[in-house]
Order: sequence, then structure tokens, then C-alpha cells
Amino acid sequence: MPLYIKSLSGEAIQPYIADLARLRIEIFRDYPYLYDGDETYENNYLQNYAASPDSFIVIAFDDDKVVGAATAMPLYRASEEVQRPFLAQNIPLEQIFYLGESVLQQQYRGQGIGVKFFEEREAYARSNNANYAVFCAVERPLIHPRRPIDYVSLDKFWYKRGYQKRAELHTAFTWKEIDEAKPSEKPMIFWMKRFR
Repeated sequence: MPLYIKSLSGEAIQPYIADLARLRIEIFRDYPYLYDGDETYENNYLQNYAASPDSFIVIAFDDDKVVGAATAMPLYRASEEVQRPFLAQNIPLEQIFYLGESVLQQQYRGQGIGVKFFEEREAYARSNNANYAVFCAVERPLIHPRRPIDYVSLDKFWYKRGYQKRAELHTAFTWKEIDEAKPSEKPMIFWMKRFR
């Protein structure tokens, strides 16, 4: 069977939690996240999607193997760290869909799957009467000891999809990097797209 994608929401996500946790740990280990993943944390984090009836996940399969996934949920169901900058700017949470992670194994990139991940999640957000879609990305200094020489930022890809970087919408997530003794806060900046 060729590469294909499947969309799921709410409890239908449950059977894929372990696959999604594995992918997040694998993909986010690379720069710029450098995440030293933890299966227990991942499973607990991803249960929020399975427990939310209006959550949404697009999963990419190669035959029966999960090779990528992208998540979304109404912003009012997201964590406090995600909601905080919008509340501070008095932006109604009910108008916004939060696009969580988008992870895809290296060998499947460049085939249009990343674009499809955005298209599917945005269509779902619109069908739920959202006016905006947002996601956040880690902010790293231009000079970083673990930045690969051939690293290419995804900024151009996101701009091409219609997103704008919103420096006033920022937060911090805490995780343990591969060289850290313990978790620390990392700065995150939001990108936003208006539908109507």
C-alpha cells in the first residue's frame, strides 16, 4: 500500500498514542528542539487529544507504519502556557484553533505531506468556525553550538502557508534538552493565520 494519510478526532486517536509519542521523541530530538524525550510524559500529554471530542490529528502511514502526524484542537482546550499570550492580548480563545506538533520522519519529507498536514488541520478548524489558526515554534539564537551547518529554518514554508510571526505572542515551554541535567524553559513564538 502506498503512503497515505488518515484524519481522526477525539477517542479515535487513542490507538495511536504510543506511535505519536514515539514520533515526537524521535523527531524533536533533532535541532532546533533537542528534546530528550520521556515516554511517560508523552503519553500523558497526548491523552489530552484523545480526551477532547473536538481535537484533530492527521496521521501519515507507509503501509501500516505510522511515519508522521500533525495535531490540532480549539485553543480553549490547550494548556495554560499556550493560552496565556492570547489572554494577555485579550484575543478570544474561542475564535482560534491551535495547531500543535507536526512531525514527519526524514525520508518522507519533501513529498507534500507537510503541506497536507496544514491543509487538513486548517479545513477542520474552518469547519469548527475558527477565525484563526496558530502554532508556536522554539526561538533559537542564530549562533547555537548544536545548529547543523545545513540547517534550513521552516520560516519560509510557514510564510508561504499564510502564517505571520507574531513576536508579541510568546510563551515558554519546559523540557529537558539532550545536553541538560534537568529541564529548563525554552522561549516559544507564535505564528498566526487569519481565515476571515
